[in-house]
Amino acid sequence: MINAKALATRALDEDVAHGDLTTSATIPLGVHGQGAVLAKEALVVAGQPLAAAIFAEVCARYGGEVRYTERIADGGAVAEQTVIADVEGDLHCIIVGERVALKLLMKCCGIATNTRRYVDAATETGPAVVDTRKTTPGLRAVEKYAVRCGGGKNHRFALYDGVMIKDNHVAAVGSLTEAVRRARAVAHHLVRVEVEVRTLEELDEALNTPADVVLLDNMDDETLAEAVYRARERRPSVLLEASGNMTPGRIAAIRDLGLDFVSAGGLIHQAVWADLSLKVKPTPRLGL
Repeated sequence: MINAKALATRALDEDVAHGDLTTSATIPLGVHGQGAVLAKEALVVAGQPLAAAIFAEVCARYGGEVRYTERIADGGAVAEQTVIADVEGDLHCIIVGERVALKLLMKCCGIATNTRRYVDAATETGPAVVDTRKTTPGLRAVEKYAVRCGGGKNHRFALYDGVMIKDNHVAAVGSLTEAVRRARAVAHHLVRVEVEVRTLEELDEALNTPADVVLLDNMDDETLAEAVYRARERRPSVLLEASGNMTPGRIAAIRDLGLDFVSAGGLIHQAVWADLSLKVKPTPRLGL
């Protein structure tokens, strides 16, 4: 869960600290202003509550009031040149918070827009598209929220809320079977145990364990199809996740194999910030 106030505090401490020298010199507190957040490209909206939190924190520090009014809720898809929010209130506070609010929106909208491409490729009948732990340290909750806005789903949030046995765990204990046995002995009945396999031989071993989920990692399409067939024949109830070089194009090609999930770190780390702007209306009194 995102602590929007804490995030706003950290972000403004970094960008504003003790004050905005330029805005303090040019725009006094108490001057009314209006502005609009404009999508300069087609995108999926995400991060609106975070932008609102930035302006709320600016006002708490410097006085005044700013109303941040969403026109488009998070998760909505908009065309280029769409106004997604209106900002009105103390002009000083609007301009102090403008850049931080925009950066969060641009990052979140970029992830949501990128995620929507993957989700559209999977279609409603294909596998669920999920993210990974390949996130920016300190911003994981924000980035995973943006994935949800784009229609994707979240994998485990961190190391503490899900069991995933990977190659290094197997190497450390000597075998995949032993790693699953140890994990299942410790994890309570509400926690699924997932194991990563990279070959059909490893898959065969995994299917003989009590693993609940099998991650088919970095397999080519032909091997992936065979892996799904074997798993469904032997253990129809096991959940199957595929990962490794997942792009929208590849997801479209494998969406009918019978996978439950496809996971892609690229939802987040390959997303490009969306292009947005916040422009205030000219204020004759200030000569703007």
